[in-house]
Amino acid sequence: MISSSPDAPIGVFDSGLGGLTVLKSCLEAMPNERFVYLGDTARTPYGSKAHETICRYAIDCTEFLASHDVKFLVVACNTVSAHAISEIQSRYDCPIVSTVEPAVDAALKASKTGRIGVIGTRATIVSKVYQKALRAKNPSVEVVAKACPLFVPFVEEGIVEGEIIDQVVELYLSEMRGIDTLILGCTHYPLLSKPLAKYLGPDVALVTCSDTMAAVVRERLAQDQLATSQATQSVEYFASDAADRFDALATQLVGLTNVRSRHIDL
Repeated sequence: MISSSPDAPIGVFDSGLGGLTVLKSCLEAMPNERFVYLGDTARTPYGSKAHETICRYAIDCTEFLASHDVKFLVVACNTVSAHAISEIQSRYDCPIVSTVEPAVDAALKASKTGRIGVIGTRATIVSKVYQKALRAKNPSVEVVAKACPLFVPFVEEGIVEGEIIDQVVELYLSEMRGIDTLILGCTHYPLLSKPLAKYLGPDVALVTCSDTMAAVVRERLAQDQLATSQATQSVEYFASDAADRFDALATQLVGLTNVRSRHIDL
């Protein structure tokens, strides 16, 4: 069930490792809160799945977090944010923050020319959620969108730099010349920031949703009087497959400490 207690934890989920970039920002922004993180590593990547499948997986993850009496849901997955937010909202009466609007706001603020690139999973790009959201807030913006389906599997394998990554980045981003801002429309992609920045150069701002999402969560907690007064931060980690590898990569790639996830079957 969903809790209304300020001392209840915040639930965060993603298809795998990527949402840990959001969790890390939340941990830094909210040092007194408790968190429950679920990485659905058994079924990643979500971005190659059909709409109905994405919605079903999203509800599975949300139900698991609800069983931990969370007070707030952080959907740290762009694919779910593009396809299943309305489904989640129709089932659960609690504050929910997803990836799209925070990233769009940050990109529009960063862009000086109004030419913005968006990269994401195939499902996210096909949904046109970012294109629509950007143009709804600024009709004059020019959006170049590209699906990058190989990025998530590379990150989940712990491969975030090197010659093969540089080649894949060039393959996907060759048509992004001329943009001044790039939305990393998948929470896995910040872990590829170095090769992306190297290819695009210093004049292109890379926008992630992590810090802006954390700021929105903190603001909503205060607004809804759900911020805790306790002083001890904690995180419970769960993974639906390969928990030991998940823990190792969370430390190696994301820089988190004391990650000891428990395996769960969704």
